[in-house]
Amino acid sequence: MRAVVAHVTGLSDAVGATPVPSWLTVVTGGVLVGASFLFNSLLTDHEAIRAVNGWRVSLPSPDALDRFLSASLSAAGVAGLTLVLLASVLGPADPTTNVAVLVVWVGWWAGYATTTYLLGNTWPAVNPWRMLARRLPSAGRSLPEQYGVWPSVVGLLLLVWIEVVSPLATAPTALAGLIVGYTALTLAGASRYGTDAWFERVDPIARVFRLYGRLAPFQRTNAGVAFRLPGAALTDDTPTRPPGSTAFVVALLWVTTFDGLVATPAWNTVARSVLAPLDPTGLAGRVAVSLFYLLALVVGFGGFLGAYRFAAARSRTTVDSFLAPAAIERWFAPSLLPIAAGYHLAHSLGYVVTLSPALVGALAAPFGGVGTVRVAILPAWFGTAQLAVVVLGHLLAVWVAHALAMDLFPGVLRPIRSQYPFVVVMVGYTMTSAWVVGQPVVAPVYL
Repeated sequence: MRAVVAHVTGLSDAVGATPVPSWLTVVTGGVLVGASFLFNSLLTDHEAIRAVNGWRVSLPSPDALDRFLSASLSAAGVAGLTLVLLASVLGPADPTTNVAVLVVWVGWWAGYATTTYLLGNTWPAVNPWRMLARRLPSAGRSLPEQYGVWPSVVGLLLLVWIEVVSPLATAPTALAGLIVGYTALTLAGASRYGTDAWFERVDPIARVFRLYGRLAPFQRTNAGVAFRLPGAALTDDTPTRPPGSTAFVVALLWVTTFDGLVATPAWNTVARSVLAPLDPTGLAGRVAVSLFYLLALVVGFGGFLGAYRFAAARSRTTVDSFLAPAAIERWFAPSLLPIAAGYHLAHSLGYVVTLSPALVGALAAPFGGVGTVRVAILPAWFGTAQLAVVVLGHLLAVWVAHALAMDLFPGVLRPIRSQYPFVVVMVGYTMTSAWVVGQPVVAPVYL
C-alpha cells in the first residue's frame, strides 16, 4: 500500500475509478437531479410538506444517562487526543502503521465525521479542546459581531490548504506539529473570547460538525432527543444567521470537492503544465507550489460562491421578490449541506473500509510492533455505490430546497419558479462531484 503524499485521505490507492464511463456518470447525475426537481414540483401542498418535515418521534433521554454519556464521550475525546499526540512522536514513522495518522484521517475525519450526519452530532461532548477550554480562565473579551462566522470560513480554507500542501499523511511528526499549533490557538482564542463564542463562530471543525449534524435523524431538542427524517431539521426556522454563514456552507462544499480534485489525473496535467518551470526541491519552488495550490483553492471557492450568489439573485428576479438577494442566499443555503455530506461520504467511505484493518492493527500496537499491514479490497461495484451516494445527497438537497421555497414564498408557481436557478447550480455541483468521484486517485504533483 502506497501513501499518497500531501493528500490526507489518500493513504491508500485501493479506491479506484468507477467502471462506468465518466461521461455517463456525469450526465446521469445531472439528469437525476433535474428529474427529481420535476417530481417535487408536483408536490405543492404547503401544509403537507411541513407535516412531512415536522414529523418526529421523541425518545427518552434521562438526565442521568445524558450525564454519563457526555462524561464518557469527553473522556474518550481527551484520551484520543493524548494517544494521537504520543503516537505522533513515539510511534513508527511509517504512516500505514502509525496509529496517530490512521486515527486522525481514517477513524476521525473520514469515519467519525460520517456519524455526525448519518446518526447525530456528538462532537460537542467529544470535542477535547472544548473540554480543556472550559477549565481555563476567560479574559471576557467580546468577538465583534460584524465578523460573523467569517473567521471560521478562513479557518476551514486554511486547514484544507495545509492538509493538501503538507505531508500530514506521511509524516507523523508534521501531524503532531499541526495538532499542537491548533490546540494552542484554540485554547488561547477560547480563553480570550469565551468558549461558546469561539466554538460557534471561529472554530471551523466544530462548525462543520454542527452543520453536518442538522442532516442527521437524531436531533437534540429541549425535551431530549427526537428521531426525524434525514435532512428535515434543515427546514426548521432558525434565528438570523450571522454574516458569513452562507459562505461557510459553500466553503464546506468546495473544500470537499477540492480535496478530491487535487488527486485526479486531470489536475496533475494542469498543475504540471503551470509548474513545469519550477524546481520543487528548492525553497522558492516549494513556496511557489504552495501558493499555486492556495490560489486554486481560493479561486475555486470564489467560483462556487459566485455561482450560488448568482442563482440567488436570479431567483429573486424570477419571482419578482422584494427580499434582498442576501436574504434569499441565507434562506436556501441549508439545501447545500446534503450535497456536501453526500460527497464527503462518497469520498471517505472507501478509505474507511480499505484501511479499517490497518487501523485496528495499529490500535493493538500503538507504539510499534505491527507486522503485516492489512487492508480490505473493495468490490468492483464500490465505485458505482460511491456515485449513488453523491446522487442521493443531491436528491435530498433538491427536496430541502423545495421545502424551503414553499415556506418562503406563497402560492404554487412562485415557490417552484424560485428554484429554477438553484436547480441549475445543483446540477452543476452534481456533475462536478460525479466526475471527481469517477476519477482514479493519484498523487498530486510537486508535493
